[in-house]
Amino acid sequence: MNQPIEKKALQAVSLAGFIICVAVAVWGWQTGVLTSQEKLQALVTQWGPAGALLFTVFQAVQVVVPILPGGLGCLVGVILFGPVWGFAYNYAGICVGSLMAFAVARSCGKPLLSLLFSEELIAKYRHWTEERNRFARLFALAIFLPVAPDDFLCYLAGTTDMSWRSYTAIILLGKPFAIALYSLGLTAVWQMIVH
Repeated sequence: MNQPIEKKALQAVSLAGFIICVAVAVWGWQTGVLTSQEKLQALVTQWGPAGALLFTVFQAVQVVVPILPGGLGCLVGVILFGPVWGFAYNYAGICVGSLMAFAVARSCGKPLLSLLFSEELIAKYRHWTEERNRFARLFALAIFLPVAPDDFLCYLAGTTDMSWRSYTAIILLGKPFAIALYSLGLTAVWQMIVH
């Protein structure tokens, strides 16, 4: 089956982003930056406030163009900036990215879902949108708990009749708990690996 040129282009961008992330990870591992929290923090400190801004922008972009699992970004935020500022930058970036994903989907409609996500994933959650008012409740629960494909659900929400007000409230109020759980859980795993 031939894929549309747009889907192939998006897949190429995602693949290129993934390869860059792997290359950076390999470099970081070989240089010790990824095995030493002190070296990693020193590297980011050299960037000053721009480091925090770049990280926040990265977190926003990785929601719109999913390259890595969002939980990894949460871990990196806490490692680089500590639990308080790491959480704040994670929260700001992910919320901005979630709003951007909703806006893109609202503008482009359902055909965009097929370009970005597998048909299996779309089919799995399609029934959420079939009953009026049911989607908002399920979406809120999924955003609150760190187990659902949040990036996809943000795009899916943009193809429904959910209002901007409801969507924004769910994102702003639901994301902190999931981000905190990702951050704490993955930080504990990271500490076990590097110590």
